[in-house]
Amino acid sequence: MLAAGWLTTRALMLWLLAHDQYPLLGRGGVAREVWALYFHWYGVLSHGAFPSGDRLWQYPPGAGPVLLSPAVLPGLTYFQAFVVLTLLTDAVITLALARAGTRPGRSLRGAALWTAGLPLLLHIPLARYDVQVTAFAVVSLLTLSRSRRVGGAFAALGALVKVWPALALLGTPRGRGTREAWTAAAVTTVTLLALLATLFRNPFDFLRQQGGRGVQIESLGGTALMLARRAGWSGRTRYQYGAVEFVGPHVHAVAVCSLALTAAAFALLLLWRVRARHWTPATPYDAALTAVLLFTVTSRVISPQYMVWLIGLTAVCLTSRHTTQLAVAPLVLAASAVSTVEYPALYGDVINSTWVGCLLMVVRNGLLASAAVLSFVRLWRSGRRPTPEPVEADIPPGNPDRVPALFHTSG
Repeated sequence: MLAAGWLTTRALMLWLLAHDQYPLLGRGGVAREVWALYFHWYGVLSHGAFPSGDRLWQYPPGAGPVLLSPAVLPGLTYFQAFVVLTLLTDAVITLALARAGTRPGRSLRGAALWTAGLPLLLHIPLARYDVQVTAFAVVSLLTLSRSRRVGGAFAALGALVKVWPALALLGTPRGRGTREAWTAAAVTTVTLLALLATLFRNPFDFLRQQGGRGVQIESLGGTALMLARRAGWSGRTRYQYGAVEFVGPHVHAVAVCSLALTAAAFALLLLWRVRARHWTPATPYDAALTAVLLFTVTSRVISPQYMVWLIGLTAVCLTSRHTTQLAVAPLVLAASAVSTVEYPALYGDVINSTWVGCLLMVVRNGLLASAAVLSFVRLWRSGRRPTPEPVEADIPPGNPDRVPALFHTSG
């Protein structure tokens, strides 16, 4: 049943991608990201250098090998090879979630959510490399219970591609397990950065481009500016840094507020980790979802493809019967569905801040904000429970690092 569902939904996503020239599917804009922009970067990277002085290049060095990967399928065009590799990665995620769900004490709900949830984003996941990034985070979380070092290494690989998978390690239980995971992540990061710096020129140029980003129209701050625009604010929109952003009076102040909210979210997560006294097998999963939700909501940019991350992490949570995030899943799925109405279907309304565009962004970002708050509250409460829950059967016997983590009562 799961395999049939995956094949059917992915065939539909491929059909949408093949017909994305239709107005409601983006007039070709979704696919253009791959065959124009990614292919351009592929040409630069294939000559041994990262893009330099390119405002659109805002990704860590690990993104380079991902964008070069279509070269392993020489019989196809760059676009075709990219889509094939994305589908293969999607299948790997599905298999990993299904395998995790068949273990004693686990559930197949995670695999089902990923299979049914990703198509809510239409063809967008096939034309972005966020599925590949999500795969690193999913594999990292699912392997943590068996090997902290392997989980840490995969988190580092993902972080080198798009930073946020590093948050997969936030919920590792205190003690030896955390030290092993974070040490493995650090060693992997340093080793690969050194390797990429040796093989390519300008590996850190992306840092100059990140600092100049403003407030994207789809962000929470962008929603506030959209409503202000309807009330008479004189700002306007402009395509820059790879996104449509607001420019005008007070935009910088909104961007600073977003950064302050991100810092506050980080402080809350640290406070949770310091004060949490109870871990379950699902705590690393739940903490990762909470962290990415908080950082997404407070970000200056909330592109539709970010929902791929949240669907993937929600799916990981649902593989465990101990998860506290069941109520968060419907909010993530609803936000994903609304995201594809605002982009690509009605993106013109969002750019022009029409009342329809404002309503879509208020609903989408309201759902995300609600999911983030609910996720954090449930994570916080789960960490204060006085009575530990039983250990899942998939934890190997004889490893003292796994079992005591559930019964820690102090740092």
